[in-house]
Amino acid sequence: MPREVRISVIYYSATGTVADIAREIAETAEKNGAETRLRRVEGTVPAPDVPLATADDLLWADGVLLGSPTRFGNVSGQLKTFLDTLGDAWRGGLLADKVYSAFTSTSSRHGGQESTLLALTTSFHHFGGIVVAPGYTSPEKFADGNPYGTAHCTEGRTRPVDDTTRAAARVQAERVVRFARATRLA
Repeated sequence: MPREVRISVIYYSATGTVADIAREIAETAEKNGAETRLRRVEGTVPAPDVPLATADDLLWADGVLLGSPTRFGNVSGQLKTFLDTLGDAWRGGLLADKVYSAFTSTSSRHGGQESTLLALTTSFHHFGGIVVAPGYTSPEKFADGNPYGTAHCTEGRTRPVDDTTRAAARVQAERVVRFARATRLA
């Protein structure tokens, strides 16, 4: 019997918001039959139950979801530093032909959600990855309002992750699992 699809969910979270979204994504991937690794990058709000990410977590996976809060409309330095450690794997072609997707959080509305998600996809393209955005593929994504990935606005840290964001994260996770499964079997 062939092995099940493998999904890595890797994030940086300064306040816990991106970590909450990451957990929702990882749980949904597991519920959809994926073997899942939830990992954080150095500098994340303490989460002793979540191991630190390594390059091996990407090499192991068929699909990878990366999460970062926005930093002036861009990826956080912490997640970017982690991505910068992947040079040897990239040069060896070991990051290619995997499914990739991204998620984010901002403190303010229009705080750079889309530009952060698109910045992450730039790395995915360099990896030779298959970018799987959730798009407007379900009513939950129309409610969330972001076709590039799951995005949440905390409104100055006053608004925790809500049902709208969790539903969007589930749609994204299900889509990544489905496409990772399809490409692995192809």
